[in-house]
Amino acid sequence: MIVTTTETIPGYEIEEILGVVFGNTVRSKHLGKDLAAALKTIAGGEIKSYTEMLTEARNEAIERMINEAEKLGADAVVAVRLGSSAVMSGAAELVAYGTAVKLKK
Repeated sequence: MIVTTTETIPGYEIEEILGVVFGNTVRSKHLGKDLAAALKTIAGGEIKSYTEMLTEARNEAIERMINEAEKLGADAVVAVRLGSSAVMSGAAELVAYGTAVKLKK
């Protein structure tokens, strides 16, 4: 499965557009990590537990998007975009979306 942020793929022609596909996840850290993160904001610097959480969320959202594309019989997902939002204190949603397509060499 080719996954790209571009609208075209060099060497291929988009033969058919199958539709928009999505993958999302909502993640939170446990209370202990939230307290440590709150203390880190005082001193400054990277909050590694949140970086890890968002990396895991991004990977899961992309994987779910790919699974949806595979269900449609897609060869690729083009024009992939990512978005995130806070759904409540300490919880974030990450969404991946793009266009599932069939390719021709």
